[in-house]
Amino acid sequence: MPPHDPTATIPRPEPATAALPTFTGYRDLLGLVRQLTSLVGCAQPIRLEGQRTEIDAFTGEILRELKSKQLPAGHLLVRCGNRRSTRCPSCAELYRQDTYQLIAAGLRGGKNIPDQVASHPRVFATLTAPSYGPVHGRRTSASLRCRCGRTHTKGDPRLGTPLDPERYDYRGAVLWNAHAPALWARFMLHLRRAIAAAAGHPQRLLHKYVRVSYAKVAEYQQRGLIHFHAVIRLDGPAGPYTPPPAWATPELLADAIRISATRALIDGPEVNGRTRSFAFGEQIDTRVIRSSAFQGGTTITEGKVAGYVAKYATKGTEAATGTLDHRLKRITDLWFESVPEHAARMIRTAWALGNHDDLKHLNLRKWAHMLGFRGHFSTKTRAYSTTLSTLRAARAAWHRRHTPPPSPTTLVLAHWAYDGTGLTPDLERLAALIHGAPAREQEVTASA
Repeated sequence: MPPHDPTATIPRPEPATAALPTFTGYRDLLGLVRQLTSLVGCAQPIRLEGQRTEIDAFTGEILRELKSKQLPAGHLLVRCGNRRSTRCPSCAELYRQDTYQLIAAGLRGGKNIPDQVASHPRVFATLTAPSYGPVHGRRTSASLRCRCGRTHTKGDPRLGTPLDPERYDYRGAVLWNAHAPALWARFMLHLRRAIAAAAGHPQRLLHKYVRVSYAKVAEYQQRGLIHFHAVIRLDGPAGPYTPPPAWATPELLADAIRISATRALIDGPEVNGRTRSFAFGEQIDTRVIRSSAFQGGTTITEGKVAGYVAKYATKGTEAATGTLDHRLKRITDLWFESVPEHAARMIRTAWALGNHDDLKHLNLRKWAHMLGFRGHFSTKTRAYSTTLSTLRAARAAWHRRHTPPPSPTTLVLAHWAYDGTGLTPDLERLAALIHGAPAREQEVTASA
């Protein structure tokens, strides 16, 4: 070991300032940092131009004036609010947290929903799409080999792609996605019928005994087909504020869900001489929701369900299939996108079907990037829980309470207009230096 040299200095890494943008040209760097910090990591902020003027209502004197050009960034910047994690992780995380609160309130109360809903029958159901041809997959049986003869790892890009693309029913797959919202509505019709039949009541009188409430999210499987995750709850005739009758058990609800999922069927269009009809697939999963922990894999807790549903509320086609998160203006634009071949074929199929006169109502070209699906990813009945709008309004009210209000004699005039989306490259790099990684999912579900 060499002798210690008291005059030696500790080696330090070279500063990385050479790779950083130069921000000294901005007249108010500290103000710029504050403005970007207020975005809380939004990746695609909305740029607004205009002004806000505060005027004394009695004298007409201009007390304060704010113009967008005078702001450090040259615009008023507001968060984009996009729910897709691929577009804006920060806003998607806020959407996920709101969805978690919405689902959880419908399971255990809170947010103006009574706590007694925790004692109502509740089932977590998953409804899948049928098969439109064999695809590469991972087996859970003793033999993990796929039908192709190989064992696929979890991240294998071939998972979900057809074994024989030329024989795969791409038209059927796209049209199933397009009709999935209508199929869900038909399922709910059959569910009310099945509950009434199990209880021995006419369906037209069911509302006098129970009300069916639900919250659901749509998720893409790797094969590019939609399936639904739903929390379904039975309330009394007045909704969550009244208990359901004794005969309304979780087991009765679970049985009714399975029966209804097998009966739901809608007629589709005739394409090239073939008439289509659409139903759910054979894989139907129903689990009774309890207030306790997992029990043998058959029951699940309120917090787990809320976190699971909220997780998928921020994901689109791109998360499962690697396809686009934006619309196409022309099908030729697909050539310039990095899209896996299976997803690209579904997009091209949707675009081609969109040219059929009898399919115009499906808007398949508009929703080609969604592989034909045109429904909302997160929906619920009015009585299930609070709303996202209510949660956002409560957050806005909190900010107003913590912001000094103008004088009662002050008149505020504001005019803002959209001027674009996103930041300049320099501001993007500065924003990346200011903000860390988006909040982790565990932060909102840790206390579940």
